[in-house]
Amino acid sequence: MPLVTMKEILVPARQNKYGVGAFEFWSLDSAQAVVEAAAEQNMPVILQAGKLECDFAGGIKNLSRIAKMVADEASIPVALHLDHAEEYDFILSAIDAGFTSVMIDASAKPYEENVALTQKVVAAAKPAGITVEAELGRLVGNEGNISVDSREAAQTDPADAKRFVEETGIDALAVAIGTVHGFYQFEPKINIERLKAIADVVSIPLVLHGGSGTPDYKVQEAIENGIAKVNICTEFVAAFGKQYTSTQSAEGFKYSIPSLFGPSKEAGKALAASKIKLFSLK
Repeated sequence: MPLVTMKEILVPARQNKYGVGAFEFWSLDSAQAVVEAAAEQNMPVILQAGKLECDFAGGIKNLSRIAKMVADEASIPVALHLDHAEEYDFILSAIDAGFTSVMIDASAKPYEENVALTQKVVAAAKPAGITVEAELGRLVGNEGNISVDSREAAQTDPADAKRFVEETGIDALAVAIGTVHGFYQFEPKINIERLKAIADVVSIPLVLHGGSGTPDYKVQEAIENGIAKVNICTEFVAAFGKQYTSTQSAEGFKYSIPSLFGPSKEAGKALAASKIKLFSLK
């Protein structure tokens, strides 16, 4: 089926207390791994890419073509989301390329500047029927070209979150509640009480960035308390990478396209399937 907007997927997820997986992709096989896993569980899914993935694929339009091709063959709803975009012009290029959802990440800026830039993105995206995600608060770790250390991290304030959503008109809010971008370098301490306070005053779908490595029970607890979208990047990439290595070290391995790349696609698909099942609370 044709690509759908992320809002179409996330509103029912928040209402019915299940989560939708948003997986970073960079190629045809990575997109297929995600969508095939979702289709087998009859769950909607989000393909997302940031600037690093777009550059790797030779441009944002190439990833849009891949996503459209895979979605057209899918039996389940698929959204195409631009992840962690900091520049307005890059967001416009995603809209032009056919992305059905965009994220403006101005969380590093002062509150008023974050609001102003987010309002500008909403004004450009909403008339085209495109979902807008924004972020309030900052996560430790690396995501694309963004790097935040522990001194710069700040969890989302519920009162600010309510005001931010009202002032910007966004469709989804990414919150900082103790997760990190990339694998954890310390014991995770996910602030569910803060999430509950945010969910009490913010009715739109909430987004959990830094899903890789977060304990399963904490992810499910977060979903039960307002999270509708869970981002997975590092674990998905690692599934491909680790399998590439083990495949080539197996006794009798001989190079061919299926023998080298096939097992990694299956490893990525298995990882995506496990996350989708977890998020659906089945």
